[in-house]
Amino acid sequence: MDDRKVMLVDGMALLFRGYFANSYGGYIRKTSAGLPTNAVYGFLKYWLDAVRTFKPTHVVCCWDLSGTSFRTEKYDGYKANRPEAPLELIPQFDLVKDVVASFGVPNVGLPGFEADDCIGTLSRRFSEEMHVQVLTGDHDMLQLVTERVKVIIMKKGAGNYAVYDPAVLLEEKQLTPAQFIDLKGLVGDTSDNYPGVKGIGEKTAVKLLLEHGSIDGILDNLGTLTKSVKSKIEADLDMLHLCRELATIKCDAPVEWDMEASLWNPQLHLVQSKFEELEFNSLIKEVGKLSTVAAS
Repeated sequence: MDDRKVMLVDGMALLFRGYFANSYGGYIRKTSAGLPTNAVYGFLKYWLDAVRTFKPTHVVCCWDLSGTSFRTEKYDGYKANRPEAPLELIPQFDLVKDVVASFGVPNVGLPGFEADDCIGTLSRRFSEEMHVQVLTGDHDMLQLVTERVKVIIMKKGAGNYAVYDPAVLLEEKQLTPAQFIDLKGLVGDTSDNYPGVKGIGEKTAVKLLLEHGSIDGILDNLGTLTKSVKSKIEADLDMLHLCRELATIKCDAPVEWDMEASLWNPQLHLVQSKFEELEFNSLIKEVGKLSTVAAS
């Protein structure tokens, strides 16, 4: 494997973060024609900083598509707690993809699957030939970590990242990537609205996984658990298996894969033209710095 690196970008994670970071106090950035652009502006600030920091040779941006996924078909409560997107954000869903395309970067999304599944699938495929960097704010992605796949978690504050490989993950979280799936199976996920095993919290779940390795290991040793924990798991056995399935990122989704199309080589005049169109005057000066990233 050579020194090529592909950055797989969790587009929605950056876009939502950009929206809320740039709507403080109720002010929404708009063009002179009235088009909201605050989320796209924030997305670009985060994305370009990450590109400068981690210097990928290839970049792909993955998106959730509107509509249901195989997870909502399995569990109709999945993400049912999510509020409607703010009105000013809606026109920016398509706009941000246009901006990404102006960089020559592929936008990837797949009906019936989530961006996570596209990222999981591409991370496995690309890692056969190059290093992979997953850029996200979503800790669910930690299950994708391997020796060749690093997950970069965006933290609060610009340019603040936590980079996870298997060693860092084990040191900081005590768990392996596979155990992160089982953790979600046990405790559920409030943001995605699936419950896990009622009455089992993260502390108990981690303790069980450290002792027994996995959900399967726990179920093989039910007789050794405390009466309270055993009864909770037995009462929610079907939900436990369902939640583990909901938490598992697909790594075999039918995603189109073209390594050459993802080469990071932005045509600066196209990017500058798009920035001028959106009145991102303060970002235009950043365009010149991109050429140094592409060349390094």
